[in-house]
Amino acid sequence: MGTLALAAKITHVPSMYLSELPGPRQGFRQAAIDGHLEIGRRCRELGVDTLVVFDTHWLVNANYHINCAAHFEGLYTSNELPHFIANMNYGFPGNPELGRILAQECNRLGVETMAHDATTLAPEYGTLVPMRYMNTDQHFKVISVSALCTSHYLNDSARLGWAMRKAVEEHYDGSVAFLASGSLSHRFAQNGQAPDFATKVWSPFLETLDHRVVRMWQDGDWADFCAMLPEYAVKGHGEGFMHDTAMLLGALGWSQYDGKAEVVTPYFGSSGTGQINAIFPVTPQDGSAIPAAQASNPAGVTSTSRL
Repeated sequence: MGTLALAAKITHVPSMYLSELPGPRQGFRQAAIDGHLEIGRRCRELGVDTLVVFDTHWLVNANYHINCAAHFEGLYTSNELPHFIANMNYGFPGNPELGRILAQECNRLGVETMAHDATTLAPEYGTLVPMRYMNTDQHFKVISVSALCTSHYLNDSARLGWAMRKAVEEHYDGSVAFLASGSLSHRFAQNGQAPDFATKVWSPFLETLDHRVVRMWQDGDWADFCAMLPEYAVKGHGEGFMHDTAMLLGALGWSQYDGKAEVVTPYFGSSGTGQINAIFPVTPQDGSAIPAAQASNPAGVTSTSRL
């Protein structure tokens, strides 16, 4: 029925908003902004009606959650970096119907998920920053998915991504894009050193690791990448424990994915973290490599690792 038309890993650095404002940093994130504009343009070209954002700034401690209110509007100040994002206006339509469909299929495949369509819950800036540039005219409906998952298995996040793709393709009459909103390495600069690392990555090790990962994506080395993802999430300080990336790769077929990433905004450093905008072509998949549900399977649950 429906189509997963586009999938991408995207940055949401708050310095993109700062880059708009008069001052010494004005314009310094234009490449990242241009990458968002390009992704938005391609979504329009593909007839996408809804952007589903896997948001690594939405922290949850139990279950997976979908914010699918009918409309979002407000004035946002970041509690994490109020000197970067203050009083930022936002507004765009939601998609309650699709949100409920996504949750239903996730639950059917053993990943406990709740859709919130009648809620005052506001999106986090992992959703708001990209929407500022991709969806200025409110062309797209928007759904936000929790992806800062503190007590979750990466296998379940991969399965959730696949379940959401199946939900779109089998139960939704429309075209959708999935956006994994989060960094690669996410080791912030120490307090007091942030200005020195405004355009740098925290350490040579992390920068080298990130570059190797990007090369794996461009080469289509998905079996090895999926195998190393749990360790990369920990040793590479992955944002949100890389659950957004697991969701995205799950939607694409996990270790059997056969596409190659297209870098739209080249890798860059921001406050010590490693960032990118990259599009992952959606290819036909049968789901045979998708991990089994783990949290809902007593045999799969461990007490020693959340990953």
